[in-house]
Amino acid sequence: MLLTIFQTLYKRKEKIEDIVLTIQQSSSKELDDFIIQYSPFISKTVSTICGRYITNKEDEYSIGLSAFHEAIKLYSYKKGASFLTFAKLIIKRELIDYFRKESKYQLLTLEQNGSEDIHKQYDDHVYSSYIKNFDEFNRKEEIIHFSEMLKQFGISLESLVDVSPKHEDTREHIFSVVDIIASDEEMLAFLYKKKKLPMNKLETKVNISRKTLDKHRKYIIAMCIISVNDYIYLQNYLKRGS
Repeated sequence: MLLTIFQTLYKRKEKIEDIVLTIQQSSSKELDDFIIQYSPFISKTVSTICGRYITNKEDEYSIGLSAFHEAIKLYSYKKGASFLTFAKLIIKRELIDYFRKESKYQLLTLEQNGSEDIHKQYDDHVYSSYIKNFDEFNRKEEIIHFSEMLKQFGISLESLVDVSPKHEDTREHIFSVVDIIASDEEMLAFLYKKKKLPMNKLETKVNISRKTLDKHRKYIIAMCIISVNDYIYLQNYLKRGS
């Protein structure tokens, strides 16, 4: 219940990330109480993203609330050190989807109504510019989160340029390694806990030399982080041939 959870939070000074992991195994009442406790955070995040104050009666707040709930369910050690940073990413992702769907609906409605001057009622160019700027802002936020994740492994964003595989065949082999690690909970746990590749187990699953794995260690770790996180933009780096 709420009292038990927040006694743990304040008396034992347990991190919010540990609280979230506990709530994932708790009752719906504890989950609801936790969401209520963090409603100011949700409201502030949604208002910041939208660029205006959002009340709890508006659709944007409901989307933020649902996204925060989703973040609680999805959070794990794979998502980084900060639950609230991860929650912001999920809220932003859901709001972006909402804005895009809303724009298509509004434009379709105006066309169906036979408006003589659609652009006076709905300036699609202005909206497109807004979404472009919004995407750029959130792309930067995503990169910041990714960069923080890399630091946990002693890797800098800049160093990835030098260690990226140059040949397509090598990239394909590396991606196969990433797929294997990302789909194996034991190897992922080893990677995040030890901050290094599970070389011994990898060598039994891939036909790649230890020397090659070690040479591309930083790149493999970076792609694993992208693979298991809810990044909208960085997922493009996992596309074959990209």
